[in-house]
Amino acid sequence: MTYFPDYLKTYPNMHSSFPFHLSRNTLAHGFRAHRHDFLEFSYVVEGRGAETINDVKHVMAPGTFTFVLPYQVHEIFTDPGQKLVLFNCMFSMDLLMEPGNDQGLSDLFNDANDLPAYVQFEGAEQQQIAALIEDMFREYRGDERYRQTLLKAKLKELLIRFDRHRFDRRQFGHAGQSDAVMISKSSSRSSHAVWPIIHYIHRNYQEDLALSDLASRFTMSVSRISEVIKQTTGQTFVHFLHDLRLRHACSLLVSTDMSVTEIALEVGYGSYKTFSRIFRESKGIVPKEYRKVEHGRDVTLQP
Repeated sequence: MTYFPDYLKTYPNMHSSFPFHLSRNTLAHGFRAHRHDFLEFSYVVEGRGAETINDVKHVMAPGTFTFVLPYQVHEIFTDPGQKLVLFNCMFSMDLLMEPGNDQGLSDLFNDANDLPAYVQFEGAEQQQIAALIEDMFREYRGDERYRQTLLKAKLKELLIRFDRHRFDRRQFGHAGQSDAVMISKSSSRSSHAVWPIIHYIHRNYQEDLALSDLASRFTMSVSRISEVIKQTTGQTFVHFLHDLRLRHACSLLVSTDMSVTEIALEVGYGSYKTFSRIFRESKGIVPKEYRKVEHGRDVTLQP
């Protein structure tokens, strides 16, 4: 039986119209092993330590940028006598996706097991990345016009700079993994195969999606696709699909005036009755009651 450490399911603003949260944190004693179903990047400002991502370990020092994919188990360690000061940004995969056939930053996922999950920025490049994140943090804490649009653009710029850096180092034979414990080839093949599937589900969960559709598209058996999804997410395909749909539904309930029936159809359910039943099983209340409860709170995007 596969063991999964703590499963962190929420973060500030997760159910808002802009699922994004950026914070600056100080870790005196690291952070326990955990996983989550959202994306996260971190950037070290001060101090030294280490991080493991799916049993691959790397050093953390000023200039270390790490990009953690959903469901990856990761843990942070702080060196003795040190305090790690770092930015942490948690956000939805939807922020990286573009409408239509544009694949956006899909190679961040498709190349996940061929390239390292971190880079070490140095010199002028480190200063540029630090300045970009500091500017992003100021923007996040403000309330200027087009704030969300600018934050999304800065997020994409950061991830593109990260990806270019690690790709260039890989091309020229400097992958920067001398401090890492490399994962097994069989694990690598499994991870490489599953991310296009996970990415496709994220892009198409609003459709009438079935395991047989995935099997046909990715030329794998239904049982094998079911297995790799369970291994990666810790959930069956059906539960994984429901989670994605319900998260979108919660956001729409909070941030729009759409009727519950409209929302049910928008997120991929064929009827209000089915949507209401699954929502109640998951949340403990029906969608209309959830909307009333959440409207009683301050749901404005806040740092």
